[in-house]
Amino acid sequence: MFYNARVKAVILAAGTSTRLRPLTDALPKCLLPVAGVPILRRSVARLIDAGVVDVVLITGFLHDRIREAMDAWFPQLGVTCVVNEAYERTNNAASLLRARAEVEGRAFVLLDGDLVFDAAVMTRVLESPHDDVLALRRAADLGAEEMKVVLAPCGRVQALGKPLDPREAAGEAIGIARLSAPTSAALFRVLHERVIGQGLVHEWYESSFQALIDRGQAFWPVDVGDAFCTEIDTPDDLRAVERVLLEG
Repeated sequence: MFYNARVKAVILAAGTSTRLRPLTDALPKCLLPVAGVPILRRSVARLIDAGVVDVVLITGFLHDRIREAMDAWFPQLGVTCVVNEAYERTNNAASLLRARAEVEGRAFVLLDGDLVFDAAVMTRVLESPHDDVLALRRAADLGAEEMKVVLAPCGRVQALGKPLDPREAAGEAIGIARLSAPTSAALFRVLHERVIGQGLVHEWYESSFQALIDRGQAFWPVDVGDAFCTEIDTPDDLRAVERVLLEG
């Protein structure tokens, strides 16, 4: 069963997070405290609770601060930091490609570095019987910024992207995925084709997921249900999440 297997986690935390300035002028977003706990510290604790103790961090902006924080919080954890030196000129597809040497051809869990989520979310992703999955939050009020997911009649993911018609979407991809070893190998080939071969350095990694889907790769949604999971992009997001955590 996948849940009990030795699996790595890749956390993408390279960006400058300009929408959160001035909070992120001198602090990476992943180190921002939310209800007293830094975002990254909470995420890694969730992984450890789920049995995932091998973490690859893709950093960029103020990467030394992130490395120092991880060493202080989790001195016994197996953490590999890989720096995307071009973080100011690239998007998260290029950051994910930096993890190639660490996880290509092996199963891994992928997380965006700005998530705050309940432990139940990670458990559901790891315990899914499907080989390759995307965490999905069902929602009817999807806007331009949400990474929308359209499902095929059979239940598989048919389309994934921000420009999709919200009326056709089943919900939002929340930034957590689990990939099998064969799909991991295929994903990094596609990432290399697009980011290096075609120069698509500003793409979201979901575009490479879509390319795999178009080639016949099956991704299945994992509905997180009522488990809490959200990303923090703006000061309003930060305040809203803190209210939920402090009141709950």
